[in-house]
Parts: sequence; C-alpha cells; structure tokens
Amino acid sequence: MRKYLLAVLLLPYLATPILGQADLAARSKAVLAKIDGEINVSGLKQPVEVLRDKWGVPHIYAKNTDDLFFAQGFVAAQDRLFQLDLWRRIGIGEMAEVIGPDAIEADTFARLIRYRGDMDAEWKSYSHDTKQIATAFTSGINAYIKHIGAKLPIEFQVLGYQPKPWQPEDILGRMSGIIMSRNFTDEVVRAHLIEKLGLEKVRQLMPTDPQRGFAPAKGLDLAGIDSRILKGFQTASKSVQFKQSTSESNNWAVSGKFSASGKPMLASDPHRALAVPALRYLVHLNAPGWNVIGAGEPGLPGVALGHNERIAWGITIVGTDQADIFVEETEPGNPIMYKVGKDWKPMDVVKERIQVKVPGEVKHYVDLRFTKHGPVIHHDHRLGRAYVLKWAGSEPGGAAYLPALAVSRSQNHQEFLKALEHWKIPSLNFMYADKDDNIAWVAAAATPVRPKHDGLLPVPGNDGYDWAGYLTVKDLPQDLNPKSGWLATANHNILPKGYKHEIAYEFASPYRFLRVKANLEGKQKLTLEDFQKIQHDHVSIPGRELASLLAGHIFKHETDGRAAEIMLRWNGDLSRDSEAGLIFAHWLPILQEHVYGRHVPKALVKEVAVKSGMETLVRILKNPDEKWFGPDPLQARRSAVATSFSLAVQKIEDRWPDLKGIRWGAVHTATFRHLLASMDPQYAKLFNVGPYERAGDGNTPNNTRYNEKFEQIHGATYRHVFDLADWDKGLATSAPGQSGQYGSPHYADLAPLWGNDQYFPLVYSRAKVEEVTQNKLFLRP
Repeated sequence: MRKYLLAVLLLPYLATPILGQADLAARSKAVLAKIDGEINVSGLKQPVEVLRDKWGVPHIYAKNTDDLFFAQGFVAAQDRLFQLDLWRRIGIGEMAEVIGPDAIEADTFARLIRYRGDMDAEWKSYSHDTKQIATAFTSGINAYIKHIGAKLPIEFQVLGYQPKPWQPEDILGRMSGIIMSRNFTDEVVRAHLIEKLGLEKVRQLMPTDPQRGFAPAKGLDLAGIDSRILKGFQTASKSVQFKQSTSESNNWAVSGKFSASGKPMLASDPHRALAVPALRYLVHLNAPGWNVIGAGEPGLPGVALGHNERIAWGITIVGTDQADIFVEETEPGNPIMYKVGKDWKPMDVVKERIQVKVPGEVKHYVDLRFTKHGPVIHHDHRLGRAYVLKWAGSEPGGAAYLPALAVSRSQNHQEFLKALEHWKIPSLNFMYADKDDNIAWVAAAATPVRPKHDGLLPVPGNDGYDWAGYLTVKDLPQDLNPKSGWLATANHNILPKGYKHEIAYEFASPYRFLRVKANLEGKQKLTLEDFQKIQHDHVSIPGRELASLLAGHIFKHETDGRAAEIMLRWNGDLSRDSEAGLIFAHWLPILQEHVYGRHVPKALVKEVAVKSGMETLVRILKNPDEKWFGPDPLQARRSAVATSFSLAVQKIEDRWPDLKGIRWGAVHTATFRHLLASMDPQYAKLFNVGPYERAGDGNTPNNTRYNEKFEQIHGATYRHVFDLADWDKGLATSAPGQSGQYGSPHYADLAPLWGNDQYFPLVYSRAKVEEVTQNKLFLRP
C-alpha cells in the first residue's frame, strides 16, 4: 500500500505558489491571535479573564461553567486553529473535502467507526453535564473563527480553505481512540504469520505475556487473512503525522513517608509522536466547581492529566484488548447477507456522501455496512467473508478522554473511582495521589469478557464467540497505599499475582519500569529533582545485557576488537556522548536479522522483531537452545553475535573511520516537523523546530524511540511532576510550545528547555499566576 502522507497529497491543492521564507514569516505574524487587551464576544454570559504566563499557559478565570469552557474553546482556537480543524476532520471523516480523492478511504473508515447509537445515552455516559460543556466549548471555537474572519493562520492561506464551524457532536469522534486500541491489528498479523509459518513457529516468535498457547478457532481457515483487512485503518491512522503513533508512557507516585516534604508526589510523562504543534495543550480552568490545571487534547474540553485542589493524576496506556476481528460468512452472490445461526440476515447499510476536493467539488457516495458485531472493514467476495471490527469504543461513552471531565472534579479516592466507572477508551493506568496522603493506581478501561476465546486471533462471527459484557471498576487491576510506599507503571505487565481475569496478552517490555523501580525502591526523602532525573534516566538494561554477549570473543579486525572493548566497559548509559550507544544502535538491527532470519524470510524480520519484543531477544540470546539455534546452540549464538557485530562496526567505519569521534547524540536527534514542511525546503526551514541531540532509546525511561536514521520519532513531549505539599512547586514541559502559530513567542519556546531536560513552573495559586503573567486578555459579552 502506498504510504499516505498528507503533506504530499496537499501539494496539488495549494492556493498560492510556494512562498519565500520572508513572505511566509510576515504573513504568519500578521494574523497572530490577540492575547492582550479586550475582545467582545457574543455567547458569553459574564466577563472572563485569560492570564497567559511566561510559558504560554492560559489561566482562565470565569464566573460559571458555560463561560469557562466557552473561553477554553476560544483560547485553544487562538493557539491551535489549524490543528483543531484537521483533528475535527479526521475524527468525523471530512479530509477529502480538503485534500481530494486520496482521503476517501480514510474518511470512509472514520465514518465506519463513528458512534451511531442513542445520543442521549452517549452524552450521559461521560458526565451529567458533558453535552452542556461540549456545546460551550465548540461555541467558543466558532466564536473565534467568526472573530478573525479572513485573518486565518498561515496554513489555511497556503492551502486555500476555510475552517468549518464545529458542532458539539464533533468532539465525539472515535479516531483518536481506535489508534490507541490497536490490538486487533496484531490479530491479523498473527493469523497471517500462522498461515505462512505454522502455529508452533508463531508461538515461538510471538510469545504472549502472560504466556498463552493460542490457537485458531476451530473451523476457521486463516487463508486470506492478511494486511488488506487493515488497509482502511492504516490509511486513516497515517492521515496526519501529528496523530498518535504507539502508546508508551511512564508514571509513578510515592507516599509522604518517602518524600522530603512528607506529602505524596506524582510524576507522569505520556509518550507520543513528535510534531509541530505539540500534541498536548496546557490550560488552567478556574470557575465555581472547577480549579484544575494540566494538559489535554487541544480539541477537547477539560484536561486529561494534571491536578485540582485535592488530587493529582497521571496516565499510561494499559494495553487492554478492547477489539476483535469477527469473520462473518456472507451469502454467495448476495454479500450484504451474512450468517446468523442457521439463517441469512441483511447487514445494515448506510449510504453517506463524502465531499471531495477536485475541480468541480465532486460528491462521492459510500455504502457503510454493519453486522451485529460492528462495521465491516473489509469484504472478501472471493472467499465470501466480511471482516468486522468489534470494538469497545463503539459503545456509548467511547470517545477518548472525555470522561476526564468527571475525573478532574474528583476530590478524594472514592470520587476518583466513581469517575472511572465512566472511563472506556483508551485503556489507561491512572496513577493517583491526594492531599489525604493516599496514593493509588487503577487500570481503567472498558474491558471485554470473552468466555470462549482469548482475543489473540480473529474468530468466526457465527459460532458463539460474542463478548459477555465488561468488567466493573472493582474487578480491574488496582492498588491503594501499598506497603512499599510507591507505585509505578510503564506499559509493562501490570497484572497482580493471582489476578483471575483476562484483560490482555500484549504488554511492553518491562525495562522502563525496572529502571523506574530501581530509582524508587528503598529511597528516602525523594524530591521533585529526583523525579526529574528519573524521567530523564537513559540507562538501557537490554543494551547492557546484549553487550555482555561479546565477552570472550576474539575478532580478526583490530577495530572490531576495540569496539567490543567499548561495549564491554559500557554500563548501559545511553548519554548523548556515549560511544557504546552509537555502536549498540547500529548493531541491534543486524543482530535481530541474524537471530530471526533463521526462522522467517528477510522481509518479515523487522515485523517479527517488533512483535517478539526486546525481552524475547535478550532471553533467547542469553539462554540459547536448539529451538532457536539448532543442534549446537552455543556455537550458533556465538557466530550470530560475532558476525552481526563485525558487520555493524564495518557500517560505522564507513562514516567514522577508525571509530574516531563516535557519539550517540551525533546521530540520535529530534526534530519537531510541521505538516507543511515536506512541501518545500523553505517551509521546513521556517516551520520545523530542532534538531536537538538526544539521549536514551525506546527501552529507557527517557523514551526516545527512533527510526532507521536514528531520529527520535516518539517520546515524552509532555511531562509533569507534582509535590502535593505545594501545588505551586509543580513542574511541566510540553514541546515545542503552546502555540501552533509561527511567529508567536510560544511557537517553540519550550523546545530548548525540553532539549536540555528542563522544566518550567506550572503555577497554580492566583498570586503565583499573577507573578508570572505575561499577557492579559479580557473576554466580554
């Protein structure tokens, strides 16, 4: 499938020729939002104050809930209007209207997963006043669009289109949720590999956690189950580069017994794709019944993680299996009929019009098909099959992050648990601390109960594999005030010993968690400075383990031997100046080829290596056996290690002869890329932010996962650390900046802090806010 890159697809639809940097900069600055003085806005009931601090964080003070969220929508649009418009279009399937026919498939998928049930039940599933809040929030966005008229941000000028007004229902889009519920894609990969390699080989290559002897459903032929099934999802999820990539994060809390202040402390750093503008938006919301500060999705009201007067919380992805592929049998010659029991039943068919941007503005019509299990995402007419996505996000209350409106008003642990009864998508490890000296953790999600299968492979739609409801909050993995005095999660297997329910079999490798644990366990008098260091820990446990395999090897070439000596002296620290870090990064993919290439074609090595995970690679190399390495496993392991290492050193020498000047930071850099950057080098030079040298990799708490060029593509662009003894001592970072408008002082001002592992004060009290206020805006009715 051709890679779907929005920036490239937009090229034919440019409203103006490629502009020079000076012209772009001038146009951008001419339309910057007004953030000082007064603005009269229709839709407010009473005046609202917006105090922006030195770091661009708006502190909004309103006299009622409606005005508070109206102002949040208005302010978010001031800073992120282009991002908001694109996210809205992606969520509801209206991208073809902007970029033409290439977006039809993505729009079709977005519409397939749109919520289509009872709207009253949908709104009430989040909190009692979510519809009221959504109406106020979207009215604020619309008020800003009306206020600026033709003075649109530079992206709209370049692309030549107008932002559309929002409807409250637009915030209910399911795309951001499905991207973080992608277990069903592994079902397809696993089934395809079983068909190609055999069941036992795939069990060996893709072990589950916890261990599970998975097998295809009786009577289901896996032939024909391949990547074509996922084409719509993959196209939609790639449609904009600043959407989520994978889901990795860290969070932890310690009790007051182990903090220097005597009060609980909490840290959280969700990991997401790097882009301009930032993926999180910080805001402080203050009105009767509200006093919450933190970060959220720019296109949603409220905050997703942060603190109020009494509690603080952070999030990581659990990895709960919330989706399945059901294989429906369709009637020969009549594919809209599918088998239910012994009968053929008609699918529900919804015809929708997609507006397509081409000369003449074509209207394209699509038939969306649904069975009792959900939307048909692929139809194989040759085999008489419809592949259907059963997903927890299709239930009422399945819009990602919206239940945070209830979470952010919780005042104690009981209210917090009550709010999490509404949490469905995405599956999140909520880390919690409160002023009453409690720390807690809950793996919150709509968690399906599967009486007849494990969710690891597609299942027949007509053989009793239906779900039997969902677990309740009290049944979810959780803990409160453990004796250890600390709690932590890092997408690893969080299932308590003896836990009786099945929630998932695919967790991240435990290495980030183990480093966090090593930094917390047995420590006394922890401070926020300690928490900052832990968030930036860049010691690689698997790097250290794999380097030890070089012991005892005698290499023919002197350079290979010196490189091995560097590795054997290495303590796993992937600092920017690490010589071993650069060697390890070059060696790892070649080592994976020499291990997995014994079992799968070269074209599948990378995919299998990712699915197997780093923990599996370390285990099989540290404990070689005949299953992996043949009749002489030790010798075969030695050969794989030595040969791959020599090849890696040879590759390094092509650029750094005699290994002179090698440094991990020289190649491992981070650049925040703007959507328009790939259109022209002038756009890239103006709009992109960076590069910054980076430490770490994807297995360190300072997660800096990289691509084939060693460029960081994923990580913690947002972080916070809180000491509940004093909210004003809270610290945060959110790169590259709060504003998405080039020319704003807050477009990229936070990136240098982030690049240097630094934070800014996330002040909370009115007195402290006023001390650091840089801009004052009064919104008046």
